Amino acid sequence: MSGDLRVDRVVTSGTFALDGGEWDVDNNIWLVGDDSEVVIVDAAHNADPIVDAVAGRTVVAVICTHGHNDHVTVAPELARRLDAPILLHPADDVLWEQTHPGVGHRDLADGDSIAVAGTTVQVLHTPGHSPGSSCLYLPEAGELFSGDTLFSGGPGATGRSYSDFPTIIGSIRERLFALPPETTVRTGHGDGTTIGTESPHLEEWIARGS
Repeated sequence: MSGDLRVDRVVTSGTFALDGGEWDVDNNIWLVGDDSEVVIVDAAHNADPIVDAVAGRTVVAVICTHGHNDHVTVAPELARRLDAPILLHPADDVLWEQTHPGVGHRDLADGDSIAVAGTTVQVLHTPGHSPGSSCLYLPEAGELFSGDTLFSGGPGATGRSYSDFPTIIGSIRERLFALPPETTVRTGHGDGTTIGTESPHLEEWIARGS
């Protein structure tokens, strides 16, 4: 980790709902920045602990890795309370509208660069878990925020609406496993990992299927 850049994790708990089902989940929210400014990665369940962790810093953006309700729950509330834009890939608008109908956001696009705390956050569009799923890569810091695309032990779930197993495998192979093996992976749920830890297992995942 270079300079004064730091990564803070907030964990919130709530419900993921899709296709008529509901699941209790714990979500990781990541705050990436320094003592003066920060980006928030995902906006799960409860705004108060996220606002507390911001601790008065300027929020450059609330970036949603994808549109599932448990990752966007309090995005509009955070945007209001912290005077920050919401960024989400437009391919996930169909999911966003299920949770926040009629609420606007700015579009996140593959290749976008977001400046924060003297470094750059690069947007990698990695569809599969959802059409608009995106990962955030900080090349100088060697950090990847993978949302629900890549976890410790395999890809994100693809057995629900708007998801596709061959697509997520392609995203992981072509976009994520092209990153340096020492890259730290900070996931949307659970424990983190590294690219080098996960990449040898790709063929096992393919054989296992969705």
